[in-house]
Amino acid sequence: MRQLTVSIDRFPIAGKFTIARGSRTEAVVVTATIAEGGAVGHGECVPYPRYGETVEGVAAAIEAIRPQIEAGLTRETLQTLMPAGAARNAVDCALWDLDAKRSGIRAHVTAGLTRWPPVTTAYTISLDTPEGMAEAAAKAAERPILKVKFGAPDGDIERIRAVRRAAPQATLIADANEGWTEANIEGHLAACAEAGYALVEQPLPAKDDGYLSRISRSVPILADESVHDRASLDRLVGLYDLVNIKLDKTGGLTEALALAGAAEAKGFSIMIGCMVGTSLAMAPALVLAPRSRFVDLDGPLLLAKDREPGLRYEGSLVYPPEPALWG
Repeated sequence: MRQLTVSIDRFPIAGKFTIARGSRTEAVVVTATIAEGGAVGHGECVPYPRYGETVEGVAAAIEAIRPQIEAGLTRETLQTLMPAGAARNAVDCALWDLDAKRSGIRAHVTAGLTRWPPVTTAYTISLDTPEGMAEAAAKAAERPILKVKFGAPDGDIERIRAVRRAAPQATLIADANEGWTEANIEGHLAACAEAGYALVEQPLPAKDDGYLSRISRSVPILADESVHDRASLDRLVGLYDLVNIKLDKTGGLTEALALAGAAEAKGFSIMIGCMVGTSLAMAPALVLAPRSRFVDLDGPLLLAKDREPGLRYEGSLVYPPEPALWG
């Protein structure tokens, strides 16, 4: 007989994490734990207010399907029972972990990987003043890839240049979090190109991103808030060059793998990304890392305290999880 446990867990962020939509000082996550036959599977999700999710609402959504989970719900049936989003992610990843624990077959093997090597993750620089961002970038300048938050009402061109001066050797990714406008996007893209940024993530609000088809692009553009699951892909052809796959948007690893295949078939490159969560949230996403052009799984590096056991990070190099953590 299966047993489901749902908890709300809080992890302090080291300092403050700031993007165009606001700041926070802690990561609040929902954890689903499913026990069966002496094996225990874990899954974590980060509810995202941008999509109308709350911690309490996500926990309640998982509790609402307790009878089905405890009766033996499969990952395949879960896809039709719950919509894409954080709640389904926690359950889906817990079921992947439970299956791995019960079968003794690691999750990456089930997903079709023969090798699961360590990968280099981007490291996030929060939105701040140009001087503050330059200071943060200088401290992280030895990291190979920096993902830099923009999207303030003004001053982003100064920020773009300041970060490049502070980290002259790093690969830079600009993430506007929907914060730019039709009036300023071309100037900001030009500044990114001049400063040698590798790509720009979600420059316009998802509802306004059709404008991308009307401008020339001097830097590749990555969809984040505009892409959720396979159903959102067709509209993005011709607007974006890459898609950011996050398990909290896809509703788990099952749909994330399907989305990756569909995106590749349409010519998109892939970034595997994350919300600010613990190693338990990053571990399933790492299954997608070997097929991703960029990996952005630095959530635990932004926390003052991670779960134990956690992922092994050596600088920006992140290793696959040990079975005790996940998969």
